[in-house]
Amino acid sequence: MSALARWFRANGHQVSGYDKTRTPLTDALVAEGIAVHFDDAVESIPAAVRQHRAQTLVVLTPAIPKNHLEWAWLRENGYDIRKRSQVLGVLTAGHRTIAVAGTHGKTTTSSMVAHLLHHAGVPCAAFLGGLSVNLGSNLLLPPAGEANVPIVVEADEYDRSFLTLHPEIAIVTSTDADHLDIYGDKDALVESFRQFVGQIQPGGTLIINHTADASVAAAVPAGVRVVRYGLSPEQGPELYADNIKAQGHEFRFDLHGPQGTTAGLALAVPGYHNVENMLAAACVAQLEGVGPEKLQTAVAAYRGVKRRFEFILTTGAGAEQKVYVDDYAHHPREIEAFLRSLRTLYPGRRLRVVFQPHLFTRTRDFAPGFAESLSLADEVVLMDIYPARELPLPGVTSELILSQITAPRKSLQSREEILANAETQTDFDVLATVGAGDIDQLVPRLKNILHLRWNGTQA
Repeated sequence: MSALARWFRANGHQVSGYDKTRTPLTDALVAEGIAVHFDDAVESIPAAVRQHRAQTLVVLTPAIPKNHLEWAWLRENGYDIRKRSQVLGVLTAGHRTIAVAGTHGKTTTSSMVAHLLHHAGVPCAAFLGGLSVNLGSNLLLPPAGEANVPIVVEADEYDRSFLTLHPEIAIVTSTDADHLDIYGDKDALVESFRQFVGQIQPGGTLIINHTADASVAAAVPAGVRVVRYGLSPEQGPELYADNIKAQGHEFRFDLHGPQGTTAGLALAVPGYHNVENMLAAACVAQLEGVGPEKLQTAVAAYRGVKRRFEFILTTGAGAEQKVYVDDYAHHPREIEAFLRSLRTLYPGRRLRVVFQPHLFTRTRDFAPGFAESLSLADEVVLMDIYPARELPLPGVTSELILSQITAPRKSLQSREEILANAETQTDFDVLATVGAGDIDQLVPRLKNILHLRWNGTQA
């Protein structure tokens, strides 16, 4: 949503909006000239919007609950209200679109695509679902005077939003079950992915993870090229990595694919899942004419997305090293990939994970999977469920996950208890905060506490 707000602002439009909570991102939008308010009240809607209905476009995110007062007033008064995905469909119409879809990994992968092209000097634009560290934004505007450039878009499967897009190149990172509150079952979710890839332009390319449902790749139109990717040739993909080595925070690997081999790639954002994501992104870069040397340089320069395997604090070395990492993971497979990568980087070290479940329906549908993935840690601390757009469901609480966790230590804690225990219970080497809700608001406070404990000074 903020990327769209920035695009309209950059193109000379007056932009205003509502958010539930003030954050550094909303502060940045205000500093850029975008009016943001935080109380759900009709009188908070700017006067220009209330007085000029015909000149106003309202862009809606599915995160807004149905009982939102401002949304109800705008509906009742006949405003032009469109979903974020519909607006993206309008903005990308007539442009070569590179769409990145998948139930997880799409934010990181789309940011990788945008970074590789931008770093290599390929003119492009991008609408991302997270803040790219390299770009310092979630929006990449095309260079001045460059009109017909490819647009990189994060294609969201929630509410079938990505069906507004008709890409020339599409990436599908995963088709694992998710959003069952919308789809009902995994088959319906997979069918939406089949529809999505069925909209790839003639002569286009689908780059799809080898673990995705096989029926998705089979649904591409005639003439669309399919490239499957994975971590090793034994899995049978046309695009794969080998010689993967973890060195410090770096993962080094060689890329093999339809465009040839590029050896010695160094990815500073760790994790086997990120190596997979970079394979797909690099394939797009190759299709856009980026050669081996520029690709090597661009991969080495990539610094990730805020809250995706983000190192918040690192101190000491060897057996004395202490680490604090933050990650947006909110699906069992994402958490498993993240924690396994942490275990690879810090073998034998004591790992404490603080997790905030996101959505009552997701907790209900995947509680055993969450418990299994979180049990990779030595200690698990659960927060209450972040409701987002949902109302509570009877019997669905964080206890549903907690009761099934097999880690040696586990507990349910409030924010205040988490902060207090970070000061007094320091028997861990690696701390990870994980989740898609508002757990990120704990990050700066935990950083200060740990910096004082580990280094004797405030961060």
